[in-house]
Amino acid sequence: MKILKDILYKVTINAVVGSTSVAINKIEFDSRKVETNDVFVAIRGTITDGHNYIEKAIADGATSVVCEVLPETLHDGITYIEVANSNQALAFMAANYFEHPSENLKLVGVTGTNGKTTVTSLLYQLFKKAGYKVGLLSTVKIMVDNTEYKATHTTPDSLTINKYLKLMNEEGVEFCFMEASSHGIHQSRTEGLKFAGGIFTNLSHDHLDYHESFAEYRDVKKSFFDHLPKDAFALSNMDDKNGLVMLQNTEAKKYTYALKNYADYRAQILENEFSGLLLKVNGSELWTKLIGNFNAYNILAIYGAAELLGLEKSEILRLISELDNVSGRFQYFISDEKITAIVDYAHTPDALKNVLETINSIRTKNEELITVVGCGGDRDKTKRPKMAHIASALSTKVIFTSDNPRTEVPEAIIEDMEKGVEPQNFNKTVSITDRKQAIKTACQMAQAKDIILIAGKGHETYQEIKGERFDFDDYKTVQEFLKQLQK
Repeated sequence: MKILKDILYKVTINAVVGSTSVAINKIEFDSRKVETNDVFVAIRGTITDGHNYIEKAIADGATSVVCEVLPETLHDGITYIEVANSNQALAFMAANYFEHPSENLKLVGVTGTNGKTTVTSLLYQLFKKAGYKVGLLSTVKIMVDNTEYKATHTTPDSLTINKYLKLMNEEGVEFCFMEASSHGIHQSRTEGLKFAGGIFTNLSHDHLDYHESFAEYRDVKKSFFDHLPKDAFALSNMDDKNGLVMLQNTEAKKYTYALKNYADYRAQILENEFSGLLLKVNGSELWTKLIGNFNAYNILAIYGAAELLGLEKSEILRLISELDNVSGRFQYFISDEKITAIVDYAHTPDALKNVLETINSIRTKNEELITVVGCGGDRDKTKRPKMAHIASALSTKVIFTSDNPRTEVPEAIIEDMEKGVEPQNFNKTVSITDRKQAIKTACQMAQAKDIILIAGKGHETYQEIKGERFDFDDYKTVQEFLKQLQK
């Protein structure tokens, strides 16, 4: 049991009703999980407001309530804490409750529109190969050294983050690499954590369904670096026009990486093939199984972070050459019929453009590039025509299909996409709502040496339709259809 006043350290409190010297069992922000002697934190979410469930939480046993607005009815024996920001309060409370686990390891946060999962996952791989106990908090999965846990959000809630960091402490983990999404930063999920470093990958069009403008989206990312401590490092992509913006107000030690501009960590692409990349990094040649310009940036970020965390340059170069591709990130295979199938998580205009330009820089142009792509429902609608424009301009054939339509009508999403296709590219495109049928059609279209790109879902093994999740794996689906063609 913890004492309430002890877990309120650093929380900005406006008012207190009752005693803060009471013992509490645990912290909850989901009223359905509240038990006897819990403290319930009322969070204003995008869909529901936790303030509406205060009475339920008390009925289920909560003896303390943290909220932004005190309820009209105050019960005897219940402690009410009015705070300025419930999300921020939850973050500090979680860190206090779990005894500040981020201070007992080196935690590195990675933020940006694209590349977060790749950079965190590869850093996890690299430090594991170097012999360390390592943690990972990513979109794909959570790793506590060798034990895997299911991930539900790019940046988990504050309780989940601190719970797993505490578990990492218990397992002797020395380094942890964490994705820091704009949602997570904006909702204060990274507050109360001590970071040893932060990495900025890039910034492009995304999440404008959540953020009011691109400027707000950028500034939220920047705020992550603004809060880094003096003894941390801030490593930023200088080829991105917002790279310097991220470093403007940080007190952390500033470092940069780039392919085009002068930087602390600089690379030159010597070879770019489906078999991998040959790079010259700060004067040393490096071979990696990863493919494309965008992965050259990811490799530079990994190289820089590893050196800043104390690894020797020669060891970093050797370990990077051993790294495997991340699930759903330019994951490809070549069928017996010599058809190349690529599955990639590209779900933003910039990411799709990067993947298609990479493929076009490698292919001979004597083969077809068939792209299967959709856009998610209940998300930023403005990127739909942009995605379709890019796909139709940079592919020889395009199939527009469903991604995760969620509560939207799939055909309406595809219609939004089709508005971005220029007249000269109309004859390249076809729309097939059913994703499985779209992938099957792409396989039937393909001839020997052709390339199929299936974009948007990557590592996801489900489709979300009308509130339900159905099993669906792009990689397995394309494998099955290409095998059928061989019979």
